[in-house]
Amino acid sequence: MFKEQINDKEGICLSTLFIMGSSLIIGVGSGAKNDAWIAGIVGIFMSLPVIFLYSRILSLFPGKDLFDIINIAFGKVFGKVISLFYIWYAFHLGALVIRNFGEFINTVSLPETPMFVPMLFISVVCLYVARMGVEVIGRISTYFLPIVLFIIVAVNVLAIPQFDIRNIKPVLSQGFAPVIKGGFSAFAFPFAESVILLGVLFSLKTKKSPYKVYFTGILFAGIVIVFLTIRNIVILGELLGHLNFPSHVAVSRISVSEFLQRIEVSVAFVFVVCAFTKASVCLYVASKGIGKIFKLNDYRSVVIQTGLLMIFLSYTLYKNIMEMRYWAYNVYQYYAFPFQVILPLIIWIIIEFKAKKMKKV
Repeated sequence: MFKEQINDKEGICLSTLFIMGSSLIIGVGSGAKNDAWIAGIVGIFMSLPVIFLYSRILSLFPGKDLFDIINIAFGKVFGKVISLFYIWYAFHLGALVIRNFGEFINTVSLPETPMFVPMLFISVVCLYVARMGVEVIGRISTYFLPIVLFIIVAVNVLAIPQFDIRNIKPVLSQGFAPVIKGGFSAFAFPFAESVILLGVLFSLKTKKSPYKVYFTGILFAGIVIVFLTIRNIVILGELLGHLNFPSHVAVSRISVSEFLQRIEVSVAFVFVVCAFTKASVCLYVASKGIGKIFKLNDYRSVVIQTGLLMIFLSYTLYKNIMEMRYWAYNVYQYYAFPFQVILPLIIWIIIEFKAKKMKKV
């Protein structure tokens, strides 16, 4: 089987769209209320050490993906156990993204249509792209990211008349505690979710590329997320923490002399692109891990089965949208912490020593 490769530009575009994911529509740090933008910045700074950690792991064994490195660190037997954890995390995260998409479409666009229908449609596209491989995902990302950024900039320029700077005040009115809590939530969702990219960015062409791609993607996506959070605050004010999809509501208020209205469809397009990219990467990584565990010749043989199971899981995750919000803001950061911090730290410590021994030999 040929070796898949992507260049730095494709890697940056892919990681940026992945990190933006569903956070653009659900929002980050809502518990900090009008200080949510500060929580977003705190989340970025919290994520920088683990991003360096992920980059270091990839640079120690160029060309090896997450599951190869786990086998090097823990051996074939225990390595399979750790690999199963990451297969589950990628699989579960992909299901969460698909469910976020389904709830969004069902709430704001097609309330009479069964939620399963839009979820099925986006999942079928993800299945096709995941089977095509990481090179195709990278190329698609380079086409979509400029369009996404253009829409974001255009919409925010049109939103300027709706801005009320007074909504952002008072700054830190409740102290640092809500900001730190919101920052930790933003750290886990979406920044540290980039641990999944360890199963993708192994295909970068040079040893130093993981640092460049990871840090550029995190900073680029982080700036966009913080910028949009500020926009939502200055438009919505105190309503921000009470809305399921604040970006959609904020953009729906834009009206240019009664000539240009109802442009929230642009938000839907941005969310579809980001959700599609993130779900495709998660499906690709989960399928790749299954292929490695069972020593399959090609991971593509299990993509369809894995994708169908992911759709089923996404449909059964929550009873309603309130459960989804509670999980995202109150539970997820603690659930994801072992996958995002503890296990990568252990892997790094072990492979650091093994890499040194290999150099001596």
